[in-house]
Amino acid sequence: MKKPKVWDIAVLTGVVLLIVMFVMSQRNERSAHTICIILAVYFSCSIVMLLYAFLKQLRYNIYSYNTIYYMGFALFVLFVSASNISLMSLIDSDPETYGMLSVLSNLLGTARMFIFVTFPFILIFSVALCASNISLIRHEGKRLVNFLGIILSILMIGGAAIIYFSGRYISGSAAHVLKLELASQLFSTIYLYCECMLIGAVIANIIAARHIPVYDKNYIVILGCGIRDDGTPTPLLKGRIDKAIEFGKKQYAETGVAPVFITSGGQGPDEPISESECMKRYLIKQGIPESSIIEEDKSTDTFENMKFTKEKLIEAERSIPDTKIAFATTKYHVFRSGLYAKRVKLQAEGIGSDTKWYFWPNASVRELVGLMTEHRGKQALVLLGMIAVYATLTLISFRY
Repeated sequence: MKKPKVWDIAVLTGVVLLIVMFVMSQRNERSAHTICIILAVYFSCSIVMLLYAFLKQLRYNIYSYNTIYYMGFALFVLFVSASNISLMSLIDSDPETYGMLSVLSNLLGTARMFIFVTFPFILIFSVALCASNISLIRHEGKRLVNFLGIILSILMIGGAAIIYFSGRYISGSAAHVLKLELASQLFSTIYLYCECMLIGAVIANIIAARHIPVYDKNYIVILGCGIRDDGTPTPLLKGRIDKAIEFGKKQYAETGVAPVFITSGGQGPDEPISESECMKRYLIKQGIPESSIIEEDKSTDTFENMKFTKEKLIEAERSIPDTKIAFATTKYHVFRSGLYAKRVKLQAEGIGSDTKWYFWPNASVRELVGLMTEHRGKQALVLLGMIAVYATLTLISFRY
């Protein structure tokens, strides 16, 4: 299956923008209604294209930043489409009151309106993120990284407040008002972009965590995450091992094929043995034969888990293209682990164990940060395109 792409939407957007500008230049009494129809068709096509790409991406590989893009922006376009349809009905009922200026105002206000409508989500997420970081501080200490969520929560709520008030108190000369409106639209567009990405990240995490692989795996990789001082697994690690054992037993019951377990995790400076050895001992105590366990005891993070596991598989299999692999981790960590597996070209599906609620908001933020830092070219292209559209509409509205 080919990887889905939606660059056609960018081309379609450019074409529609030119058509809309041409219709506006005609300045006849049906222009507003005509533009609403054009936009209704455009938004419908965009929604279909985004949702189709989203579903196709899930079949191709659910561990992809593209799933964040497609779903995040599909929701925004759906909202804009509903706003456009509502305006079209007003134009039909009262064309003298609602004309071209109403169309422009509606389009210009879509970013702000979406932010206001979704503010309950932002508020709930921000509160959860704050509570999450407070819990992490209590459990892991006052490290800077554990305060970032609190800072981000303040920025999200504060940013929404700035957008709300900046759109209400703009006055002065025409040139001054134009500058302030452009600045306000710029800030709103950046905020909107980040919010769509955050919503997409939350959805991507949930989908990855709920995904259940087919019971046809040759190997199950268990990702390490720290052990106790006595060399036994922490509750978090125990949950991962138990989930792997559960999957292996279900697969054996359904297919008669028992997978091989790969314990992946090195030894930290404060750990008495490697995480791999700890997991191996636990597996043996649970009745898994030692011959069905492969140790990978060099990795220090998730990326190395996947990289060194692939090397172990190549040693065992010589060639691994047809080898079917699952990896066991905690639910909030499945999506990110899948991204790392994809990066080292390891075809693997994740199974997730349950964990405390306060890990989830931070996991979504990590995916958002990862998307922002690892796809800078795509980020810049999409964001600059959005800024250009809103800036163009702002200039047109002032000239109209």
